[in-house]
Amino acid sequence: MENIKGKVVIITGASSGIGEATARLLADYGAKVVLAARREDRLQSVVNGIKQNGGEAVSVRADVVSSEDMINLARFAVDKYGRIDVLVNNAGIMPNSRMNELRVEEWEQMIDVNIKGVLNGIAAVLPVMREQQSGHVINLSSTAGYHVSATSAVYAATKFAVRAISEGLRLEESGASGIRSTVVSPGLTNTELFSSITSPEVKAMASQIGDLGIAPSSIARAIAFAINEPDDALVSEIMVRPAALA
Repeated sequence: MENIKGKVVIITGASSGIGEATARLLADYGAKVVLAARREDRLQSVVNGIKQNGGEAVSVRADVVSSEDMINLARFAVDKYGRIDVLVNNAGIMPNSRMNELRVEEWEQMIDVNIKGVLNGIAAVLPVMREQQSGHVINLSSTAGYHVSATSAVYAATKFAVRAISEGLRLEESGASGIRSTVVSPGLTNTELFSSITSPEVKAMASQIGDLGIAPSSIARAIAFAINEPDDALVSEIMVRPAALA
């Protein structure tokens, strides 16, 4: 993983799950990781763990729903390290429910975090990457971004949108400015995503399949693979799912 060493990598949703696993792995490979999330205490714990293991990490409290927070995050990374090589748009929520439950507030939250959050991240780093004439944006979609199931309509819609945004970014920037765009789509993964579910029915469904999820480290390795490819190669899509549910 020599191409990862020394790269400045911003990771959103880095206080737990896939974001935390990715931060720890990339730091092990020599990246300078800039971690962002809303939980400052948890972020600091991850940073301390990375430093104790010999890695380089800093953190910034940021909510991806806030464009101002994301601009400040990008500015912090540039002030600290002089550049931004990679953005991992990882933050997301999944309060699934049936449409007829009319959990409109939760629909709006998913749109804000899963779609607007991704766009806010891209908007914050794109001017920097275009000036550098290099960079890599990795957006986390989901297997739900390829297949809609009952209770996941709105969540799936947000993840379909992430794929569309990633593909549009690839088409616009990969040739013109050397900015790569990758979408990584996890299947069932053992993270805190299920904790945002309030629908009793969906909670019960989730409890029956939770043990089949794969470790966040599997997704972290996929992200590392995409980053490590040389600049003339683009890994545009990766899907990682549990073998038991394949």
